[in-house]
Amino acid sequence: MTRDTFLIVRAMFYRDVADMLTGGATAVLAASGRKWEVVEVPGAFEIPGAIAQAAQGEGFAGYIALGCVIRGETTHYDYICSESARGLMSLSVRDRLAIGYGILTCETRAQAVERASPEQGNKGADAANAALAVAELRSRFAAS
Repeated sequence: MTRDTFLIVRAMFYRDVADMLTGGATAVLAASGRKWEVVEVPGAFEIPGAIAQAAQGEGFAGYIALGCVIRGETTHYDYICSESARGLMSLSVRDRLAIGYGILTCETRAQAVERASPEQGNKGADAANAALAVAELRSRFAAS
């Protein structure tokens, strides 16, 4: 791993959605000439912990968090959405990590597919572009 490499951490609870998000993110990284690695975690809740572990040591140029949470019949949705977002924001601010947030929070599977699809919402690409932009800012500020 090098500081030129981005790490994509993808939650596999909705594998089909994760595949679409990853396709959008990797297309952006490939077009930018960047390298990437992909690791998988069970769900969105585990993404911040995986990024925290990966950031120890040499680290990566940036991180792209990809996953999906779909509202169910219980309050579980609210906790998972809130805690995964809070965990990633905490890492971004506290450890000054470049993190692109691509965790979809949807009411239905149809919404998730629409937002993840590279032909429609392409939120994986948006997350990769955000990670690239913040990594560039981080490099710029480190040089000053």
